[in-house]
Amino acid sequence: MDKTFVLKAEVRDNTGSKHTAKVRAAGRIPAIIYGHKQAPSAVSLDAHNFNVGLHHGHRLIDVQLGRKKETTLVKALQYDHLGRDIIHVDLMRVDASETVKIAVPIELKGTAQGTHEGGIIEEHVDSLEVECLVSDIPETIVVSMKDVAVGDAVHAGDVELPEGVKLASAPDLLLVTCHLVAAAKTTEELEEEMPSAPEVIGETEKADEDQGGGEKE
Repeated sequence: MDKTFVLKAEVRDNTGSKHTAKVRAAGRIPAIIYGHKQAPSAVSLDAHNFNVGLHHGHRLIDVQLGRKKETTLVKALQYDHLGRDIIHVDLMRVDASETVKIAVPIELKGTAQGTHEGGIIEEHVDSLEVECLVSDIPETIVVSMKDVAVGDAVHAGDVELPEGVKLASAPDLLLVTCHLVAAAKTTEELEEEMPSAPEVIGETEKADEDQGGGEKE
């Protein structure tokens, strides 16, 4: 699959909040292009085309701005308060021979052995940071689940990376665990665990004195 796709961009002369709202209402996404010691460029991209490309795993975008074309890397995405729609994109200028650090989504592959033993899989992170050439950025990082049993944990350092891709995240970063589901306790078990009412010191002594009527010799 070709990792680069082309998107036509339009210059944004005004970057105020009212203007960006109009841009989004017109079906476009505000974006900023930066890097390579050049001045940042405020542009907008067709929202539909951008989302289609992103859905198909494209991370590199050839941005066509008039007669000028720049190769960029999707560096950051900003979502709305619902976490559903992309409302802003950061694009970093790159060169095909350039090495970059980038977060790549994790893909769990295979059925864990532990799920046949009554265990469940818990995913602790959804991406790994790696370092590689721009042209070698993987679409996903595959994490094999086949041999994961109950009580096992998979860390970043355990994952086999594609050729030319180096791990940038900490090797001890916890990715996945497999554990048993805690059984729900019965009412009787909960009652047995409840502490009994504490004895009030001096309560028994006072009761004895009251029964004795307080007689003096």
